[in-house]
Amino acid sequence: MKRVQIYAYKIGLVFRDGNFLKALTEGKHWVRWGDEVQEFNLNIPFTAPCELNILLEDKTLAELLNVIIVKDNEIGMVFKEGIFQKVLTPGRYAYWKGIVKYEFPIFDLNELEIPASIDKKLLTKPSLYGFVRPSIVESYEAGLLFVEGQFVKELSAGTYRFWNNDKTVNVLKTDLRAQQVELAGQEILTKDKAALRINFFAQYQVVDVEKALVATNNFSKQLYILIQLALREYVGTLTLDELLAKKETVQGYVLKSIADKAAVLGVKITDCGIRDIILPGEVKDIMNQVLVAEKRAQANIITRREETASTRSLLNTAKLMEDNEMLFKLKEMEYVEKIAEKINTISVSGGGQIVEQLKTIFTRN
Repeated sequence: MKRVQIYAYKIGLVFRDGNFLKALTEGKHWVRWGDEVQEFNLNIPFTAPCELNILLEDKTLAELLNVIIVKDNEIGMVFKEGIFQKVLTPGRYAYWKGIVKYEFPIFDLNELEIPASIDKKLLTKPSLYGFVRPSIVESYEAGLLFVEGQFVKELSAGTYRFWNNDKTVNVLKTDLRAQQVELAGQEILTKDKAALRINFFAQYQVVDVEKALVATNNFSKQLYILIQLALREYVGTLTLDELLAKKETVQGYVLKSIADKAAVLGVKITDCGIRDIILPGEVKDIMNQVLVAEKRAQANIITRREETASTRSLLNTAKLMEDNEMLFKLKEMEYVEKIAEKINTISVSGGGQIVEQLKTIFTRN
């Protein structure tokens, strides 16, 4: 026989010919010479030297161990003094009791949502990457959660994490910000058969996410068609001149016409209008000719008005000069002055007759 001593915070396991016999706690013990005693520190996680079931048959050892069983489709977490240590995959594990405080929460991966009791920061640990599938809904978005193809609930902005199991999980998202649809180069016939090309725009916003993503297939495309049909319907009731004169009315008609239909798609039209009306080359030339003719007619009217005013002014001046001889002489002098401004040199011939003639102009008879 030989004597062995097991010190505090240690456990001894006795093996004879490779077979486990018993566990030795703190104190002095007698064992046979051929027996092997393996010591284990209670402050260190236990690693079984042989099959754990055999060791647990010893009641002394079984009372000293925490046995954690993680089933299929489960994971366990190990917390030492409240600090995360590792992930436990399916299997059986043993930890010493008493000295170090351990916690072993176990989670069912068959569930979809991760319990709120798990700190979200833990889910970013590399050891948990393979067990978690994240989905982010941005601040300007809304999402819909589908599990196995079935709609579950609407998701607001935030980060969502689900257990990575065999269930199919999809998150459909849509933008809640104001968006715009452009109808470029729409070829439309007016009431008087004028072929036009119209550039039209509409601004909209998703107000019902479930209708937009579940009840409707590609709501933006269907909205485009609704606007296109309403635009064609209204323009077809107007002649070219009427359309050019009151194109602002198109906005009100389109808004009123498709408001209810857009609500079925889960969207709301906030604004719309015509950007451009593009005329065919021939029509454009004719319109230009009409415009030039109108401007010429306006110019002629203005010219005639000015000529009439000028003639009336001359008539009034003539009547004044007829009644006032001095005014007549002043007018003559004004014209002579204007003539003199244009003449640099005057050559006089014929004696003094020119002087006499000028004198008669500026003196009274």
